[in-house]
Amino acid sequence: MNRKTKIVATLGPASDSPEVLARLFEAGVNVVRINFSHGSADDHRARVARVREAAADLGLPVAVLADLQGPKIRIESFVEGSVELENGQTFTLDTQLAADAGTVDQVAIHYPPLLEDVRAGSHLLINDGAISLAVDSVDDHRIVCTVEVGGTLSGRKGVNLRGGGLSAGGLTDKDAEDIRVAAELEADYLAVSFVRGAADMHAARRMVREAGGKARLCAKIERAEAIAALDEIIAASDAVMVARGDLGVEIGDPELPGVQKRIIAQAREMNRLVITATQMMESMIENPTPTRAEVLDVANATLDGTDAVMLSAETAVGRYPVQTVAAMSRICVGAEREATADRPASGLAAHFERTDEAIAMATMYTARHMHADAIIALTESGTTAMLMSRQDTHIPIFALTQYPVTERYLALCRNVFPVAFRPSELNGVVPVAEAVDCLKRRGELAAGDRVLLTKGDFTGPGGTNAMKIITVD
Repeated sequence: MNRKTKIVATLGPASDSPEVLARLFEAGVNVVRINFSHGSADDHRARVARVREAAADLGLPVAVLADLQGPKIRIESFVEGSVELENGQTFTLDTQLAADAGTVDQVAIHYPPLLEDVRAGSHLLINDGAISLAVDSVDDHRIVCTVEVGGTLSGRKGVNLRGGGLSAGGLTDKDAEDIRVAAELEADYLAVSFVRGAADMHAARRMVREAGGKARLCAKIERAEAIAALDEIIAASDAVMVARGDLGVEIGDPELPGVQKRIIAQAREMNRLVITATQMMESMIENPTPTRAEVLDVANATLDGTDAVMLSAETAVGRYPVQTVAAMSRICVGAEREATADRPASGLAAHFERTDEAIAMATMYTARHMHADAIIALTESGTTAMLMSRQDTHIPIFALTQYPVTERYLALCRNVFPVAFRPSELNGVVPVAEAVDCLKRRGELAAGDRVLLTKGDFTGPGGTNAMKIITVD
């Protein structure tokens, strides 16, 4: 089924075997996420090798997204592994406590700048807000708090400040090393965590290129500061991720739905890809079916025009990884079927400085008004297909390319279906006829279908300069 919305699945122990990987791809995974917060470089190398082998066996373009850990502030560990915090009790974060000496009364946090970031009256949230602490006092090495929302707390959980404002930022030494590993693995996308502004993305891009990598960059929007700098972050990125865990903790759950919709709309308006992530099918970590709330969450992100929806623990450590992907795919298809109208082509009002953008927008306008059955983009870089996908439509966009890296790039792109295609000639009418024949053999086109095809009269990125209207023989 031609599902427009793509699926990103995080890999982990539950999805490591070649058999499960193959079933995940058959169920609908388009992109795999390698989480650099867990595991060693050798673990990542082995996972990517398995992904590439399984994708090649199935003949599917599956992209690899390497996700940096970033400067996440974490508590250290507890003597007993975990503690049970009670509402109203005193709990202290100590920058001088031994890393493994945590108790029900205190835990180490080896990030001294936190002492400057908080004051009496601040609210710290741990483990995506599951634990809430009100700060009572701060001295030279301790933050004394009252537990507002207690519960079970284990070690190495993340810490956020309600309202944002934590000083931690920039790429860490671990991130720099992980960028080198991602470049070695030829990752297709690199997700940058806890982005504060465009400067973080520019720094990451320099490091990727210096390491010899060609990955496109995805900015994870998960800090309150990032919302204020949203336009500049999107402009400096190739894609953005609505990372709803930390973002919801910092800006508050009531603000999250509207902000999610704004990020999706703004990314599309600025011709960038967008992923919606975190807890989308959380209950399926332990259960074989999703809740109705999860169904509606995935469907709403789909209806808003997100390029992809992402699974985290559901496929990394969950009991039902394949069933989760299959359920998510069905939800996306159902939501897309119920969409009653094409999304307005807002970009058509803009001034086009690039030829390929003008051709892309003209193609989408024509396709809509002549009720075309399909769009074919003969592409090298994938840019024309991506630009066309920013105008949401029911008409499928087939991106035919001879470059595997372009296939994998477009695996994340909404309503774009990448197809490996090597014409016998690069110019003239031959590639056009062979492209139509290729899709006929795949069962995507039939006699009488009306098709719009974009192509370039010369090779190289950005070379698209022509549109043809074809009736299939």
